[in-house]
Amino acid sequence: MKRTWDRLNVDIALLAVAFVWGSSYLVAKDLTAVMSVPAVLGWRFLVASMALGVLWLLRVRRLPGRAELCTGAILGLTQAAVLFLETFGVAHTQASNAGLVISLTVIFTPLLDSAASRKWLPPSFFIAATVSIVGVALLVTGGGFRTPTVGDALMLGAAAVRAAHVTLLGSLTANKPYSSITVTFIQSIVCALAAIMVNPAEILGSAAHFSIATWLNLAYLGLACSVFAFLVQLWAVRRTSASRASLLMGTEPVWAVLVGVGLAGETLGWLGALGAMLIVAGCYSGQKIERRFRVSRGSSGARAGAPTPARSAQVSNS
Repeated sequence: MKRTWDRLNVDIALLAVAFVWGSSYLVAKDLTAVMSVPAVLGWRFLVASMALGVLWLLRVRRLPGRAELCTGAILGLTQAAVLFLETFGVAHTQASNAGLVISLTVIFTPLLDSAASRKWLPPSFFIAATVSIVGVALLVTGGGFRTPTVGDALMLGAAAVRAAHVTLLGSLTANKPYSSITVTFIQSIVCALAAIMVNPAEILGSAAHFSIATWLNLAYLGLACSVFAFLVQLWAVRRTSASRASLLMGTEPVWAVLVGVGLAGETLGWLGALGAMLIVAGCYSGQKIERRFRVSRGSSGARAGAPTPARSAQVSNS
């Protein structure tokens, strides 16, 4: 019963991450109208780094070791690469194409995760993932597919790097007594420095023209979409697999549409509604398949005297 409850908590946490990231599109759209992409990302992670610094002083106050520092730096570089590719990609392609291409993360992640662990998931898992992708296609494609652009290639790169990032979250932190706050703090600092180095003068000078609405939007991106989302994502991935995490976070397009319909007055036709249902169905089926696969592998390992994930996990929540 406790294991079922813990699994439910992880699933809810990952869905919450998908929601805040889905809602971030509307916020980012408003911000890019008044500043450049590097400025948006720079201020987003400056806000996140300051909040994480306070949290680190209150909860941790332990300097990271070399391995922990390297892990946070690597995750920061991969996260920064995802955000730059994704944001510039959206600027050079149609939103429908961008949403479809980035959803390929759902396929890329289990491929990388399986290759890293050398334990291939059953074919039914990939069928469920394909159903999710078909759902995204129906959800985000309006007037039909168009000729691929440079932006589409950038989004394809973002999907591949995001899959690598999610896989690295699990592989670099599994069974390690790292502090989630410390790793996320380092990750955020690296992202901020990467954005600031593009154009330091613009990022520092743009603050003089910010309105209250701009600061509120930056606070939401920095605190909810970065601090909350990154900490929860790391916490959850360390308690499940990258494949399952990717499927649950793959509901991000659904939340983006719901926020757009509810707050921005956008419309959702019957094809879009069908796509949303297919995404939810694919994610639900896929996580059940993945859970059964992990349980069966764990049981086989226990019979052979190998440590199960529950016995071998070492997690620090501070």
